[in-house]
Amino acid sequence: MREMLPKRGRREEVLDRLEEAGGLRPGVAARVHRETGVPEADVYGVGSFYHLLSDPDAGVRVCQGLSCKLAGSDALKADLEAAGTKAGFVSCLGRCDFAPASWEAGSEPPPPVTALSPSHPDFAIDLAAPEETGYEALRLAVEKGADWVCAELETSGLQGRGGAGFPAAFKWQAIRRQPETERYVVLNADEGEPGTFKDREVILRRPHLVIEGLAIAAHALEAGDVYIYVRGEFGRVKAALIEALNEARESGHLDESVTWHFVDGHGAYICGEETALLEALEGKRGMPRMKPPYPVEKGFRSKPTLIQNVETIACVPAILKRGGEWFKAAGRTEAGSKLYCLSGHVRNPGVYEAPLGLTMAELLELAGGATGTLKAFSPGGASSGFLPSGQLDVAMDFKSLAAAGSMLGSAGVVVLDDSVDMVEAALSQAVFFEDESCGQCSPCRIGTQIIRQTLERYLESRDPGTLADLTEVAWGMGEASICGLGQAAALPLTSAMKYFPEEFGLGG
Repeated sequence: MREMLPKRGRREEVLDRLEEAGGLRPGVAARVHRETGVPEADVYGVGSFYHLLSDPDAGVRVCQGLSCKLAGSDALKADLEAAGTKAGFVSCLGRCDFAPASWEAGSEPPPPVTALSPSHPDFAIDLAAPEETGYEALRLAVEKGADWVCAELETSGLQGRGGAGFPAAFKWQAIRRQPETERYVVLNADEGEPGTFKDREVILRRPHLVIEGLAIAAHALEAGDVYIYVRGEFGRVKAALIEALNEARESGHLDESVTWHFVDGHGAYICGEETALLEALEGKRGMPRMKPPYPVEKGFRSKPTLIQNVETIACVPAILKRGGEWFKAAGRTEAGSKLYCLSGHVRNPGVYEAPLGLTMAELLELAGGATGTLKAFSPGGASSGFLPSGQLDVAMDFKSLAAAGSMLGSAGVVVLDDSVDMVEAALSQAVFFEDESCGQCSPCRIGTQIIRQTLERYLESRDPGTLADLTEVAWGMGEASICGLGQAAALPLTSAMKYFPEEFGLGG
């Protein structure tokens, strides 16, 4: 639910009203239409787009992300139903380190206690370290000015930690060049890709880093509003941020001219794409926009907008306190330390901070190794596809993984042992992408459905002839989809076919 909001347009109120009504129940769309003036069909279209609003009485939601599938989510759902509990599958619950995960709306699971890297002075976030509440970096930013802040960010080489790896300094500098003075800062905390749970831990353990980073951005960019978009299942995460914000205000650290807003996500993975997130903030279906123009030019309410991932913004205080050169040197092949999530067939699932560019073999060692004989791994969330165990020496950075035909993405590493059928693994990812496609562009909407249906037919017949058209379908999705979801959705399939052809009946 949105909090501390000034007067807004009627459309921006639609999601608020639907949430207050408990979702898209009978008669709700008509009532919201009367209250806001937004056409009833539009209200229904918005409400039906978001999982948490379209099915408010879903019962227990069981995660069917890859890590949870490996851990027995099918059996968990069957056990719940056998006990008389209503249950249904959802794409991801952000608790891959506690697979198989389940959640019921209105309930709050116990605080996660996941494995972490030991505290280290070269870590920018350092999840195991005590929380710092002095806001020294913000003080430096105010004293030395926006030019100094942007120069340190550029020197640091900080790349966006949400998946795209785009240089953070470029965004900040682009907004400062805009003649429009109404500007916004938006935090993307709608973490929803299977295998990824690092942002959850950053906010729960170091919420002041996030608030301080956002305050620095607002000051440097002269933004009057900060929007924090938190996934709806993360109630405890949102509470941690609100508490940190209140503590910072009470301590006099924050500029009172800046207005802070908290907005709940409503269960749509696509809203992790920055322009889809902006559509959601404006009370619409979370469908990605065509670019250009980019958000730094025309973002929220068509004004210049900085959108940063949680991990990215949490790196900013350390960069300003210790210097851009220090951060750059903390990496191995690329700049800085990085948070990696490990789940699946690994001894100690958790979040591990390490120099950007350590090898997969080193990362696996940090987590205690695989629980069985390693077969494959997904290096960066569902979008990154699969790599075989023979590529453990690959550097876990943006460029090296791209060269290997994969991507670092969200750094959500899922480990698979030799008990896994790679066709089943590819199908699990295909189901995720079909469920989470926004449906706006036909290559993605139709392509994800074709991949899922074709893999199901192959599992029934094991006839490789059923796979004949998939390469062409994958090419079309990659070339013609509007956003990264459709462009990457076929990669789990094509990578599994490339490295494990015998499991698809294609020979060695």
